[in-house]
Order: sequence, then structure tokens, then C-alpha cells
Amino acid sequence: MVKVPNGQMVKWGKGSCKQAAQSIGEMSESALCSGMSSTSETGPRGHAGEGGTLVAEPVLRTAEMHIYRPTEPTLGTIVRNELCTAGRKAAGFVRHIEIDVSGTDLVGRCLPGQSIGVIPEGVDANGKPHKVRLYSLASPSRGEDGEGKVISTTVKRAIDEHWETHGLFLGVCSNYLCDRKVGEKVKLSGPNGKRFVLPARFDEHQYVFVATGTGIAPFRGMIKDLLGSGCKSTIALVMGSPYSTDLLYHDEMTKLSKEHGNFKYITAISRESNGAHGKLYVQDRFRTDAEVLMPLLSDARTLVYICGLAGMELGIFQEMARRLKGEALEQYLKVDPAAMADIGAWQRSMLHKEVKPTRRVFLEVYA
Repeated sequence: MVKVPNGQMVKWGKGSCKQAAQSIGEMSESALCSGMSSTSETGPRGHAGEGGTLVAEPVLRTAEMHIYRPTEPTLGTIVRNELCTAGRKAAGFVRHIEIDVSGTDLVGRCLPGQSIGVIPEGVDANGKPHKVRLYSLASPSRGEDGEGKVISTTVKRAIDEHWETHGLFLGVCSNYLCDRKVGEKVKLSGPNGKRFVLPARFDEHQYVFVATGTGIAPFRGMIKDLLGSGCKSTIALVMGSPYSTDLLYHDEMTKLSKEHGNFKYITAISRESNGAHGKLYVQDRFRTDAEVLMPLLSDARTLVYICGLAGMELGIFQEMARRLKGEALEQYLKVDPAAMADIGAWQRSMLHKEVKPTRRVFLEVYA
């Protein structure tokens, strides 16, 4: 169960994000991603792994929050709005939207991993003003312009057929944002979130980012921050999508991987062949690209960030448990002996119980 910005409590059951969106008035995938809590906190603590191994926690960047409240929003100006899928035949419509916040207190104060609130115009079915929706920031901390004046987000249009009436369902805020033209104003609040962010000292860590869908949004900004700072650490991004046309920011990530030898960009396509490997989910890349990912995960400095569809984390944790042994695994997962004896039987209900991520794992998933 998760509390969404409008205050309702929603129990995720069988069905899609679209069904959940209908029940709460509509939130984008990136909004749901932004709203979930992670498993890391700021502070130089440690966590005792299985067998007493001390797993050091990273000291995180200081993130400011709630500079603007939904009740007292500020205004931003749309300066860019374009598709960011790899092909025009993608299964959904996902747009990269840039917003100029010049003249507001948001300038230079938004970090990748945080979310921004958007308040669409108009009223809901009850005649009340629309509530705020949260969207993950896709921009680096220096902004799209290098001065922190232009922030960005990644928005997927919510378009569906209502399950009961069979009428067309259009998500309120996702379509509102995707419809905005350059020069138009939008109401903003935030930023929100302080835990799903990069560490304060980039070079002290190595990084494994795993994303599906709009879950790539925070990682785009994080990777740009890391590479833009001259960080020499190894950075790996595993990006999953159903079809190659659905990949987001694909050309940009490919270009960055060619320009920076320490950045590894790996895709996993679940409904198309990935060459000799066939169809792959993100966790399968821990097997097919073990020569890249396993040494990285075995490094005591590595942090793991996961963002995307709920359920993806289970497969990732299972593959990590199969391939990492002893202290290498304990820095990420604390697993009960009985569960460790039957990794294939793990279920999501076991997470944070029999299978506990440590504070070196940062997790945000949406239903």
C-alpha cells in the first residue's frame, strides 16, 4: 500500500499502473516512482550483514525539500517538449519536458533523484482544483542549461480504456504536461525527496543503475552529474524495455558511453531478440554481462540504484544472490538461511523480511 500525493491509500493488486492511476485520479509512471521510499538514508552509519560484516553506508548529498508547497506554488515556463523514445513506433508516448525556473527559488536547488510537483489547470470531477502530481527530475543538478535554471522531467501519457464504462481514459496531469507548448506556464511545487540521491563524494563509490521505463529519469540526471564532474569511477546503466523502440534517451546514453570509457550502457529488451542472448529482462544482464557487472558488484565501494516497474527488484536480487557470495552479497542483501537455500522460490512478500536490502541499495519502484 502506498500513500499518493492526494492523500489516498492505494493497495497495489493485480493489474497495471493504468488501473491504479484510474483509482487515484492519475499519476505518471515517473510520479509513482518518485513517490516511493528508498532504503537508504543520509549519515555515516553502518549495517551488520550476515556473519557480522560491517556494511558502510554512503554519506548522501544534502537535498533541500518543499521550497514551494502545493498550496503556494511557483510558475515555470516550458522551453522544450519532445519525444524521447528511440522510435516513433514505440508502444507509448513519452516526452522529455524542460521547464525554465529562472527567477524562482528552485534555481540550482534541485537534485536528480528528487521529484518536482506539477499542478494541472482546471478542476476534478467534484469541482475541486486538481491535486499536485509528482514527476522525477531528469536533469542534472546544474540543470539542462548548466546554471540550474532549466529543469526537466520524463512524462508518459496515460491513455487507456476505462475498465467498467469502456470510455476513453486520459490521465489528467500527464496529458496536460505533454500538451504544453513552448512558452506556456505551469504551476510547480517541491522539490520532494532526499534519500534517492547520489553520495556526497562521487569518487568514493562505483555505481550500478538498473531502470525500466520512465525509471531512467533520475539516472539520466545522476549519470550527467557523475560524468560532468570528471568522476573516474565505473558507472553501469542497465536499461530495460519491451521493444527497442521503447528505449528512452537511447541515443544520448549511447553517445555518453562512447565518450566516457568508465560508463557502460547495457540494454535488455524483453520482447525482441538481444542477438545471441534472445529475449532478456534486466536481471538477465547480470548473467550475460557478468564480466562487466560482477566485478563491479564485488567491489566494496559499489552502490546499487533500482528504479522502475514493481517486481523488477525481485529478479535482480535473485540474480545477485545466485552470483555473489559471502561479503560481496552481504553488502547489498541480508538473506535468511532458509531463503538462501531456495532462491528460486523468493516472492516480493519476502522483501524487507527474509530478504532485506542494505542501505547500499537504493530502491524506488511503481506498480
